[in-house]
Amino acid sequence: MTSPAKTIRTRFAPSPTGYLHVGGARTALYCWAYARHFGGQFILRIEDTDLERSTPEAVQAILDGMAWLGLDPDEGPFYQMQRMDRYREVIGQMLATGSAYYCYCTPAELDAMREEQRARGLKPRYDGRWRPENIQRKQLQPPEGVKPVVRFRNPDSGLVSWEDGVKGRIAISNEELDDLIIARGDGTPTYNFCVVVDDMDMRISHVIRGDDHINNTPRQINILKALGATVPEYAHLPMIHGPDGEKLSKRHGAVSVMQYHEDGYLPEALLNYLARLGWSHGNDEIFSMQQLQEWFTLEHCSKSAAQFDFEKLKWLNNHYLRQKPGDQLAEMIAPRVREEGFSISKGPALPLVCELLKDRAHTLNDLAEEVAMFYIEPPLASAELTEKMQSGVPELVTAFLAALPQEWTAAELSAAMKAVLAQAGMKMPMLAMPLRLMLMGRTDTPSIDKVMAVLGREVVVRRIQERLGQ
Repeated sequence: MTSPAKTIRTRFAPSPTGYLHVGGARTALYCWAYARHFGGQFILRIEDTDLERSTPEAVQAILDGMAWLGLDPDEGPFYQMQRMDRYREVIGQMLATGSAYYCYCTPAELDAMREEQRARGLKPRYDGRWRPENIQRKQLQPPEGVKPVVRFRNPDSGLVSWEDGVKGRIAISNEELDDLIIARGDGTPTYNFCVVVDDMDMRISHVIRGDDHINNTPRQINILKALGATVPEYAHLPMIHGPDGEKLSKRHGAVSVMQYHEDGYLPEALLNYLARLGWSHGNDEIFSMQQLQEWFTLEHCSKSAAQFDFEKLKWLNNHYLRQKPGDQLAEMIAPRVREEGFSISKGPALPLVCELLKDRAHTLNDLAEEVAMFYIEPPLASAELTEKMQSGVPELVTAFLAALPQEWTAAELSAAMKAVLAQAGMKMPMLAMPLRLMLMGRTDTPSIDKVMAVLGREVVVRRIQERLGQ
């Protein structure tokens, strides 16, 4: 699809009528990766001409999402609303050359036109009645009080076709396309027209986007050709579906990218997952963004819809959490710990706790919840602890207290436990479970020798003695 001599310029062009969701983020990632792979430029363009639905908050949400993911553009963000003069200039040129014309049809006339066509079993479409030749033939006069729209004069015959970078050759008959409105009655340009002018002016070489845009592509190609512009190469990505095969919705994970940030996912995990959600490189599941840049081509994009799998994302996130050192994780979860409502001012160093617990956490939020066990004093007594303190167990715990090693390491603590158990002729759970309940108030903890090593001698001795009533 790519000519080595061509300067690669891709663009991500979201509409700020909502947040940046995972489908948009995947498109942005592929555009970014493709440009980086070929040493080109990645452009960010905000298509904000829908004044009724576009909001500053949505614009900021897009910018925040892109920044969090690290998908920094080489140019932009550009805003369509700041380019209105340019769009009007091009419309003027098209009117002058005859590739566009004024149409005075009222909404009622268009409705009647479509109804008549449906009644005759035809596809509803604009019939070109205000084309210049029809005006002359029928001696039409512009009606008073009607603000005309501007329509692009689509070719009457032939095919508009392109070699799609994902789907292969696509061809549409021009007879299927009517004359598209490119400017409304109030003079504001329409989406399909603005996109064409932007792609032309920004010298976009490759348009990579969702396949919900396929119907727009033939119209955009025809307008580009009418303007004498170079037509970009197109690649349309299949949609992302939920695990049930249905269109991705909020319950499937089609929420703001920043919601994933709030839920404790790492950007590198989400990027790795999204990259693999419609593209592959052999059997590689885990790879860096540098590797993605080196490997990414459109030829390896899937032609079928991808399915979003939360469990796979969690698995990836756990992998990336485990790669991070404890001090970095401590810095990342400190604000989340404050939201959990407990203090870490007294207790073991948070980096040590994070290092111990990171294997057990799928998200930063999980980790923030888990560290609480090291900073919240467990109850002095509980039904579960009473149950575990069966005959011989208090004596076993007392013997372990007396055998605590001088060198306070997990290895030495484990050796002391094994020695006491061997002397008593008992198995590890008889000592480990009561110790977990005494020290942490729960049985679901990391290895108890590692827990004691992090808690420190003073806390371990005090908690055991208090719960033994010593």
